[in-house]
Amino acid sequence: MDGVVDPPSSARSLTIDSLRAKTEGEIALMARDETGILGCAFLRPEATSLYIGKLAILPAAQGRGIGWGLLREAEVVARQLGLPALRLETRIELTDNQQRFARWGFVKTAENRHAGFDRTTSIEMQKLLL
Repeated sequence: MDGVVDPPSSARSLTIDSLRAKTEGEIALMARDETGILGCAFLRPEATSLYIGKLAILPAAQGRGIGWGLLREAEVVARQLGLPALRLETRIELTDNQQRFARWGFVKTAENRHAGFDRTTSIEMQKLLL
């Protein structure tokens, strides 16, 4: 997302140690095949939803349903935890992602801005689980 989103993605600051720490408080999902990791997501239980963060699919693997598969697994986890909704944030510049999430049943619930910005930098979306 370099050069596409502003401010730069926090994914740039992830390290092996910070990822290891994330797995202590969050649920890590991974999609892989014989070539290696194709995509991932981190799930964090909240009071009324399961937050989906760091959802990413390798560019070469996009369009194969991997993101949808990770979100379906997030739904399973949310139901197991008794949480009625999924929640995520996506950058304002990533309109294709916003449209894709909307097709998957997510609706926009808020606009947010990163510290130091006077404009919307991300939107929050939620999917209620029936």
